[in-house]
Amino acid sequence: MNKVYPNAKAALDGIVRDNMMVMCGGFGLCGLPEKLIDALMDSGVKGLTCVSNNAGVDGAGLGKLLETRQVKKMISSYVGENKIFAKQYLAGELELEFNPQGTMAERIRAGGAGIPAFFTKTGVGTLIAEGKEERVFNGERYIMETGLVADISLVKAWKADTAGNLIYRKTARNFNPAMATAGKITIAEVEEIVEPGQLDPDNIHTPGIYVQRLICGAPYNKVIENRTVRKRG
Repeated sequence: MNKVYPNAKAALDGIVRDNMMVMCGGFGLCGLPEKLIDALMDSGVKGLTCVSNNAGVDGAGLGKLLETRQVKKMISSYVGENKIFAKQYLAGELELEFNPQGTMAERIRAGGAGIPAFFTKTGVGTLIAEGKEERVFNGERYIMETGLVADISLVKAWKADTAGNLIYRKTARNFNPAMATAGKITIAEVEEIVEPGQLDPDNIHTPGIYVQRLICGAPYNKVIENRTVRKRG
């Protein structure tokens, strides 16, 4: 099975459709599958439910899909720094399912592990708990959260081999490994592709069995979300 595709458009061909759920790796603009997001935007699909730590920023990341109104719902932990998101949400044009960050990570991990639901103390007694099943264990209250499984997961890694084994680099790892396991189809965007056997098996973060399609998206601009410079003495 050939997992390597010539570009992002080809990697999405035949598997994207309206009203699907898409997981997108990244934290802010770090570890973001930007080429795949651009191709998803160009595909014209609409009514998307996007699972991502945040909604990108204006003009970058998932913010581009918000500009084109292709997103129906966000399942996120943080949605600041995006004026378009705020405008659409406050106008009732965009649904939002807020998750505490740890809960969201565990929902994704659970989905990838085949666990349909779990109980957590996080959010008990708050708006997060509204409408959710509650149980008491050892005298403590817990709420039930469901696992998440996406139609496709878009992830960004540093290196891959042609079999789809992935290595992430530093903080760009973030949500990507968990999302790679939780997609019915996982597409990985990487900076370099090598032949099998050239990656150290002990350093592989996502085994190739989780990855169905693969592209090399290099070169990258490495956009910085907020650049701050300290004056030097």
